Amino acid sequence: MNEVTFTEGEIKFLCSNEICRIATCNNDLPHVTPVSYIFDKAKFYFATDYNTLKYNNLKKNNRISLVVDTSENNRNTAVVIRGITTFIHEGRKFEILYNAFHKKFDWVKKDPWKQSEAPFIEVIPKTKVSWGF
Repeated sequence: MNEVTFTEGEIKFLCSNEICRIATCNNDLPHVTPVSYIFDKAKFYFATDYNTLKYNNLKKNNRISLVVDTSENNRNTAVVIRGITTFIHEGRKFEILYNAFHKKFDWVKKDPWKQSEAPFIEVIPKTKVSWGF
């Protein structure tokens, strides 16, 4: 599968939003939940706890769908991704992501965590559909 690339408009849109919805699946049962995310112009990242359904689903099935969308002034804009995930439990990449989340989201300052207490999930896009750009 070819690498997914993003237009300048999509990058600006994705970097200016903070919430996406992700869909995971296990045993043919889909699960959708909103999460705060960071987009680095190629991949998406979000944090979760170990005891969540999304984490347990992704342990069993690393495929994910993700949507960032808005509807302003009767104009719908969206980016929909299908991809695969990897877990980041500790290490330098964890530190970089934690610092970025700490800087961007107040909830991280109010409820901090350390390496191996809660992972980051890296979403590697494999397909993309977008509209409104």
